[in-house]
Amino acid sequence: MNERIASPRTALIVATTLFFMWGFITVLNDVLIPHLKSLFTLNYAQAMLVQFIFFGAYFVMSLPAGKLIARVGYRGGIMFGLGLTGVGALLFIPAAQWISYPVFLAAFFVLASGITLLQVAANPYVCLLGEPRLASSRLNLAQALNSLGTTIAPALGGALILSGAVLGATELARLDPAALLAYRSEQAAAVTGPYVGIAATLFVLAFLVWAFRLPNLTEATERADAAHHRFADVLGFRHVRLGVIAIFLYVGAEVSIGSFLINYLSMPSIGDISESAAARYVSLYWGGAMIGRFVGFVLLRQLDPGRLLGVFATIAAVLVAITIISEGRIAVWSIVAIGLFNSIMFPNIFTLGIARMGAMTDKASSLLIMAIVGGAIVPLLQGMLADRIGVQFAFVLPLLCYLYIIYYGLRGSRIDSDAQVPGDVDTNRAARAAGH
Repeated sequence: MNERIASPRTALIVATTLFFMWGFITVLNDVLIPHLKSLFTLNYAQAMLVQFIFFGAYFVMSLPAGKLIARVGYRGGIMFGLGLTGVGALLFIPAAQWISYPVFLAAFFVLASGITLLQVAANPYVCLLGEPRLASSRLNLAQALNSLGTTIAPALGGALILSGAVLGATELARLDPAALLAYRSEQAAAVTGPYVGIAATLFVLAFLVWAFRLPNLTEATERADAAHHRFADVLGFRHVRLGVIAIFLYVGAEVSIGSFLINYLSMPSIGDISESAAARYVSLYWGGAMIGRFVGFVLLRQLDPGRLLGVFATIAAVLVAITIISEGRIAVWSIVAIGLFNSIMFPNIFTLGIARMGAMTDKASSLLIMAIVGGAIVPLLQGMLADRIGVQFAFVLPLLCYLYIIYYGLRGSRIDSDAQVPGDVDTNRAARAAGH
């Protein structure tokens, strides 16, 4: 009996919900970091292990994910990724019951491994669903839903996880062992509800992918896997090599700022607000990125992507500098506004990094995706810096990241005139489709 394969439109509706889910889950880390920091009385470097583990999974799991998809196809890869992400979400239950930070970190790694698989599968899958000339519009829709997830998660997560009374280190020290255990059990249990809901949603999505018989598109994977160019060959091109560094630093800066926002805004000299109230500003930070993507889409139809990247990175660098030297409302809004100017950076860097790479485009793309590991390294370094010089002055690290991105946009992204480029193709649509 022949299966009835879902139409491309139905498949697109199901597939684009994945972008919302991984955006929601990823940014929920920004709420969990201050919660776990308080729960386990961590320093900033220890708290940033959350992002180190989470984004480190991109580096560790991206190549195995590609090999799995080559074997089972995009549909199978999406189902497997949803299931693995759901299992990671359920691991928050034993982590909360045992009140164990290492188990929380293990749960983050499993969760992120599933999201890595979804990222590797879903971006090209949505691109291949339908007419090639409309691939960009389909991926723009998907990325808009991703931004919606990153905007909603901090506000909802803050209300569910950070609404309870939080005790400081001095108050915790005054509690007897039984009261301390009860307090920590209550705080840890606040995490489980949202993640059980996430797990249930992911398993339902996996069922829908199976029930709607989404097109598998295995043959596209096989074609992509047929290229035999070495990664070393790709790194021989200056604009790719420098683009990998730019992605690493951009994602690192973006994640670092989001990770420190709640702790930073709750400081008496800055926002002097509760962590729950600060979480709403995290939504504004990520919401700015959503708005900026629509604005950037219009601007990029007329302006050079390298120059626009340089301008946006310059404004972001200025805003970080203001954040470092100011206090009160100026410091609050300067750091929140950075989200608006982060918006076009990932797709523009990606566009410039794969420009005119022809048959090597898939390898260049893989290297750029692996560079998302910057979200693991830079926040950890900023956490170490914050422990030594304070949270506010530690923002000098993202400032340095933006300075490099200015250089890449204006100069580093230029293709050497004597480079033997393997083809001269229009990569703009593919690059915009791969937006962060």
